Parts: sequence; structure tokens; C-alpha cells
Amino acid sequence: MPPAEKNPFAANETPFSSIEGGQEYLAMFSAAVEEAKQEALEMVAEQDANGPRWTEAVQLVKYKLEKLDHHIKVSRRLLNDLRTMRRLLLQERPHRVPSNGTRS
Repeated sequence: MPPAEKNPFAANETPFSSIEGGQEYLAMFSAAVEEAKQEALEMVAEQDANGPRWTEAVQLVKYKLEKLDHHIKVSRRLLNDLRTMRRLLLQERPHRVPSNGTRS
């Protein structure tokens, strides 16, 4: 049986057509957000010289980056959960056998 028929979740191949591809993208996106957060922290040191509106803008940027970082972390956990469920559904991972000898 061809792989596309064996895996009902397989689709046309693109960088985002698999959970693993999504995980890779989120890892790169997370790194870019972390870099932007560092730049925003550097900007905070300059905020007094640029006036109150600039200070408010930098604070808003920091807030939005923190929210984005949180959403990326949640998305990565969701992708990990989906990957685990896919492995279980497609029997890519053996069932755990509890210590009492019964299957879960």
C-alpha cells in the first residue's frame, strides 16, 4: 500500500503539510520573536530620551511580543499532542504496558 493511502492524514507535500513541518516553523518563529523581544528590551533603555508616546509604543510592543510568545508556546504544545495522538491512531508507537501487566 502506498504511503499516502496508509496515512489518512497525508496530503500534498508542502513545508506545512505535516505536524513536524509545523513544529519546525514554530521553532524558527519562536527564535525570531525572542530576537524581537531582545531588541525591544534594548529600546526600553532609550525610552526616556524619546518622549511619552514613544515609551507607550515600546511598552505596547513588549506586551504584544509577550502575548505572541505565549501563543507560540501553546501552539507547540498542541502540535506535540497532535503528533502523539497521530502516532497512537496510526500505531506508530506501541501501547504502554502498565506494571500490573494489563494493556492500556
